[in-house]
Amino acid sequence: MPNAAIVILAGTESASDLGRVVNGLQTAKEFDDAGDDVEIIFDGAGTQWVGELEDEDHDYHALYADVAEHVQVCEYCAGAYDVEDEVEKSEADPIDEYEGHPSIRSLVDDGYEIITY
Repeated sequence: MPNAAIVILAGTESASDLGRVVNGLQTAKEFDDAGDDVEIIFDGAGTQWVGELEDEDHDYHALYADVAEHVQVCEYCAGAYDVEDEVEKSEADPIDEYEGHPSIRSLVDDGYEIITY
């Protein structure tokens, strides 16, 4: 059974960014539906998505809700992009493993395939 870490780096500024986040969530759902271990990490500008996707009126809220139990958010980047309040209100777990950021190395060490969007 494969392990996958979906790292979403896309910001919220363009239609192509929306496409990337939707593709990332859809990929995570596919792994989850197959019973695989999956982690979703919103990092960098991607941290801006959590508040938007938590909104029940967002077109992709249902997709996000399907995989929300797997969502983590870079603690440092949430602060850098001023979305700490949105992250705190969400189900997402803030993650601070390596100098304020998620540890991609530890995921690789644990056998996760890293997929970025």
